[in-house]
Amino acid sequence: MPKRKPKSKAMKPKGKKSKEKIRPKKVDLNVPKPESKHELKISAIQDGTVIDHIPTDATFKVADILGLVNHNDVVSIAFNLQSKSIGRKGIVKVAGKSLTQEEVNKIAIVAPDATVNIIKNFNVREKIKVKLPEVVNNVVKCSNPVCITNSEQVSTKFYVLKKDPLKIKCHYCERSMGKEDIEIV
Repeated sequence: MPKRKPKSKAMKPKGKKSKEKIRPKKVDLNVPKPESKHELKISAIQDGTVIDHIPTDATFKVADILGLVNHNDVVSIAFNLQSKSIGRKGIVKVAGKSLTQEEVNKIAIVAPDATVNIIKNFNVREKIKVKLPEVVNNVVKCSNPVCITNSEQVSTKFYVLKKDPLKIKCHYCERSMGKEDIEIV
């Protein structure tokens, strides 16, 4: 009895030649697609807050001020993004969170040019430019170790002497501090 060839498991498509080859399309990788943009996009949030125009070095300070480590909704943090106005910037998106005035005042200390966008149903409902108040209460810790605010249960109080570069003065010990000396409470 003659040996039979084993049947192939793969079925050949009807009407196609078995020796047809697929040829790869030549693509020039150096030419950008005209419709593609060279921007980083962070997904939108339905409801919450977006803090934009944060100086890159203050992005994680803003996240710390907002206590986002324990936040149970979506949080997006990006920094070293291109900005036309400040060169490089950071952005923090927090779903399901509205900021308190105290949080906005703290953000104004570390990011005086930041904007706060209130998001409702994926749309910006309100855009607020943070404003450094003339008097900063219970936001900054005094850098003077013998200041009464560091040894007693006294709320801190500082007067803003200069906004750019930031310079504040303690109400109690009258110590002046610059941005590099500031520690948020």
